[in-house]
Amino acid sequence: MNVTVAIDAGEAPSASEAGPAPKRIVAAYGFWIFLLSDIVMFSALFASYAVLVHSTAGGPNGAELFNQVRVAIETACLLASSYTCGLMTLAVNSHRRLGTYLGALLTFALGAAFLALEIREFADMIAHGASPQRSAFLSAFFTLVGCHGLHVAAGLIWLVVMMAQVALKGFRAPVLRRLQCFSLFWHALDIIWVGLFTVVYLMGVAS
Repeated sequence: MNVTVAIDAGEAPSASEAGPAPKRIVAAYGFWIFLLSDIVMFSALFASYAVLVHSTAGGPNGAELFNQVRVAIETACLLASSYTCGLMTLAVNSHRRLGTYLGALLTFALGAAFLALEIREFADMIAHGASPQRSAFLSAFFTLVGCHGLHVAAGLIWLVVMMAQVALKGFRAPVLRRLQCFSLFWHALDIIWVGLFTVVYLMGVAS
């Protein structure tokens, strides 16, 4: 029985007869798999850090290295960027270009500020002899925090590319799908940072 006969007879077509799923559903499903794989990777990095956090080899530990004021500013920037990303998504859903560009600009500025502060933190630590090869603790720290920083940098590049696509193509369906994926990615980075801030910085100072 083909699809036309099934519809005429009042019967719902089976999954095989209905054809492939819409591209929007396939893209969303695939991107969620990517996010879950990314979370698995960060879980492994968190576990490695937890095992090596006390392996300082006589070098400095977290309490001696971490600047809580700077980390608090980094956190505020990234959490605020999540809010502006949400505003951008609302503007995208309403097909408002000005609101989309403004939300993207604020998100980019806050993300870039976060990244600049993190790079400055790494540079200061290395200048004081706390480089990744100094101890297993520092190797785990730079790997975990640096991996998150690389994701933020990739997100900023992605955001610039998406704004170029909005300017050239408008709010077409493929552009809307990519913007939705970007929003999920950016919010996931915020969630990971909250865990990183708690496990690495707060618990590091407390210990």
